[in-house]
Amino acid sequence: MTDQDPIAATRRWLERAVIGLNLCPFAKAVHVKDQVRYVLSEASTADALLAELADELTWLNDTDPAVVDTTLLIHPQVLVDFHDYNDFLDQADAAVDALGLEGEIQIASFHPDYRFAGTAFDDPGNCSNRSPYPMLHLLREASVERAVEAFPDPDVIVERNLETLERLGIDGYRRLLDP
Repeated sequence: MTDQDPIAATRRWLERAVIGLNLCPFAKAVHVKDQVRYVLSEASTADALLAELADELTWLNDTDPAVVDTTLLIHPQVLVDFHDYNDFLDQADAAVDALGLEGEIQIASFHPDYRFAGTAFDDPGNCSNRSPYPMLHLLREASVERAVEAFPDPDVIVERNLETLERLGIDGYRRLLDP
């Protein structure tokens, strides 16, 4: 996807896959209210990304949730290999802890080659966490808790997503994200 604008591709992914397929029933509200912050990282090393992540964690924590509720930190130049990305997630969580934000902000992981343990690469279920570019999704824990409380049975979300993605298939998912 190097020929695309990463923010435009990410918006399209959010609108068509995450919201359009209802993979996350909580995403539509913050999208409609324009409370999603898209940050395009210029980092080309994991250390530079970690510094940007710390800045964004602090920024999000200091910002009124009514203005920005969540951040998508898109980093197309670093951690493009899924295994490197997956290894980095421990450092990302450590940054949350080091900033004293445990219980305040959590990080969800999305990557173009996302693969759950024990699955084949082309398993459609992996698409639930596949995004056009590597990204870290910073979520306010209070918002997550409110959304989960409002949803009658959040465990059903995973089951429904797997059924939806199985019906769509990996090729259908890819076509969904085409410009």
